Amino acid sequence: MLHSHLTTLNAVSLILDTFKPDGVPSETLLAGSGIGSADLSRADTRITTQQELRVCANAVALRQDIGLELGRRMHVSSYGMLGYALLTSATFGDALRLALRYPALLGTLFELSLEEDGERVWFTASDYREDLALTAFNVEFCLVSLNVICNDLLGRRLPLLGARLAYSAPQYRARYAEYFDCALQFDAGSHAFAFDRRWLDQPLPLADAVTHCAMIERCRKQNAEFTGRQVWLDRVRQLLAAQLTAAPGLEGLAEQMNCSARTLRRHLHDLGCSYQELLDELRFERAKQLLGDDELPIYRIAEQLGFSETASFRHAFVRWSGVAPSQFRP
Repeated sequence: MLHSHLTTLNAVSLILDTFKPDGVPSETLLAGSGIGSADLSRADTRITTQQELRVCANAVALRQDIGLELGRRMHVSSYGMLGYALLTSATFGDALRLALRYPALLGTLFELSLEEDGERVWFTASDYREDLALTAFNVEFCLVSLNVICNDLLGRRLPLLGARLAYSAPQYRARYAEYFDCALQFDAGSHAFAFDRRWLDQPLPLADAVTHCAMIERCRKQNAEFTGRQVWLDRVRQLLAAQLTAAPGLEGLAEQMNCSARTLRRHLHDLGCSYQELLDELRFERAKQLLGDDELPIYRIAEQLGFSETASFRHAFVRWSGVAPSQFRP
């Protein structure tokens, strides 16, 4: 089963705003994501991480180092109620530990942790399981935005004692100095930045116990909604992924989910997707895996994905990836 979660439109909206001064149409950035202009106008729209990653991939194709810039713009206020809960925490350490309790509300693709190392604390992002081609982008976006959150919480710049990345230095490595004012190591064992552990006890300038308690309760309810929807969506995706050779159709899938087709369609719409979009996404992911086997003929791949004709699969793959299946093969 694909590793997918629900998230908000915050990152997508940020990407669109970042490219707006360059005159890049929103349609170019949203291409292939299934996100439309109507979705952008609804504050309660929820999308899958796969939809978000499609927009991210479009952004990286236009500008390779865009993850650094996007991370710099992702302030604590971008996280809604969780952001205000963090700001009103008693201490810096309390705020960071609260953030780790609600990864779904952070919309992170990583397992975040605070790892003490003597007098240092490493804020670490691990267990990335999404598109490997977007690893550097997502690490940059994650670590830079976490650093920005730290600065916002403290009301001043958090002095960093070091940063490390598990991948090799990109061509634009000189730009990292603009975002990490500290010793920087590539090809390290993890993705993290470090600060003096004494900062964990630092009182926050906007601490407010009454507001904090109210925000915590709202975060708890929102997290329950997010995780509940994620469990439901994961079940839908699991059922559909197991039947790609002979997809059940909306009616058949609804029966397997013990609901009506109308209910299934409405729930999927509320999550920002449709039956066909989920089917296409799962077929595309499976197609990329099967194309890695040079011994498997393309017509066999088409059959395994439920296409009655090889030509139909070729047309669909070009629509998904922009290239023919034969060109995608290594």
